[in-house]
Amino acid sequence: MSETPTPTQNSLASSVAALPSDQQKKLLTDLSEEELKALDWDWRFWARPNQLPPALSQSGGEWLTWILLAGRGFGKSRTGAEWVRGLVERGEASRICLIAPTSADVRDVMVEGESGLLNVCPPWNRPKWEPSKRRLTWPNGAIATTFSAEEPERLRGPQHDALWADELAAWRYPETWDMAQMGLRLGRTPKAVVTTTPKPVKLVRRILSDPATAITRGSTYDNAANLAETFLHSIQQTYEGTRLGRQEIYAEVLEDVEGALWTRDMIDDKRWAKNTPLPPMRRIVVSIDPAVSSSSDSDETGIIVCGTDPGLEGAGVRGFVLDDLSCRASPEKWARIAVNAYYRWQADRIVAEVNNGGDLVEATIRTVDPNVAFKAVRASKGKFTRAEPVASLYEQGRVCHAEWFKKLEDQMTQFTSDMDRRAYGSPDRVDALVWGLTELIVENQLTGLIDHYRKEYESNLRDRESRFMAESTDGVA
Repeated sequence: MSETPTPTQNSLASSVAALPSDQQKKLLTDLSEEELKALDWDWRFWARPNQLPPALSQSGGEWLTWILLAGRGFGKSRTGAEWVRGLVERGEASRICLIAPTSADVRDVMVEGESGLLNVCPPWNRPKWEPSKRRLTWPNGAIATTFSAEEPERLRGPQHDALWADELAAWRYPETWDMAQMGLRLGRTPKAVVTTTPKPVKLVRRILSDPATAITRGSTYDNAANLAETFLHSIQQTYEGTRLGRQEIYAEVLEDVEGALWTRDMIDDKRWAKNTPLPPMRRIVVSIDPAVSSSSDSDETGIIVCGTDPGLEGAGVRGFVLDDLSCRASPEKWARIAVNAYYRWQADRIVAEVNNGGDLVEATIRTVDPNVAFKAVRASKGKFTRAEPVASLYEQGRVCHAEWFKKLEDQMTQFTSDMDRRAYGSPDRVDALVWGLTELIVENQLTGLIDHYRKEYESNLRDRESRFMAESTDGVA
């Protein structure tokens, strides 16, 4: 522990702090030097009630998974680390699994972070950290091994009696949870703790619906005593009363946004199975929605790679979202990213909106490579109207995401006609997606309809001419 925490509301420490000074003094003087030293490291003394493990699951029995849904700055990481520390000190776990969204997150937050395991364990029981082995070893022999949620296959084989899963709602591959659960098989009752800011992803909803899950909720403001006033003021001014604030501050699991063109299920239900080869692509395009500027607070440049397969009999072609390379970068840099994607994916065209940049958009791309096939598109309709035909393809189950594109999918499921851009930013990734799938499918559908009606019109015209000629011949006869 780097420093003694500040007493927080409803903790035992806050109750002592609220006593008259003479009573506080008596309590402290009655403690020995060793007891005072131990008190600094006594988590149950400093923790708030909603940072301590619940007694029962939501069904009333013993819990197998405890999910802590809390806002930014609540103290989720501290809670998870202290839970692991408690298991080790009580001898209740000897093989522990630690998982975060990336390997850097495991190291920087769960292990080495200010509230990570190396800092919450007292000097006399601090584990040895071996980064090359991804291993923490305590003096009593207990071992914690770190894993990245980006590598679910690494969890095949290892066995554990406890699991701490951090920021699970941000995991790229939900199957990492399933792999971890299959390895959670040591001891009498192996348990898992999930500490996460919530998002309405299927995995979070599945865990919440399990009767063996215990659920704790908390907001950023619960830990106000330990947070900078400038931070609290900033989030209150910027996010209070917004949907993003409800999620990130108050930890509400927000279901689908009312009025949004896409839902999570529309995307998840047709997501391409991991480790399954993609079908041959009939066409691939790289679509771009360029930002006007490239400063640190500029909008992103949306760069999405889309493709279509040859189509299924009677069902039409399917669209595939193959990659999201969106970035905040200079024109030369985003152009180079797009051109590299063009060759890497063997695309047949780069499609870019030119409403803001005009001829400069094409000129920038051709500066990187003058030989790429390029198509300029101009927006004549509003973003929402332009996106509706593409959203219809998702409703029909005709678009598959090749993997989980977190930022793109967040934008899609928040995309409404009155979207709050102050809270969510500009939907640049969605715009690029719409341009790509419009080029590949929507325009072809419109062309097909036009051809169909033209042929129908020409056929009817020929029929009328034939009838007219027949009637004319009869009259002469």
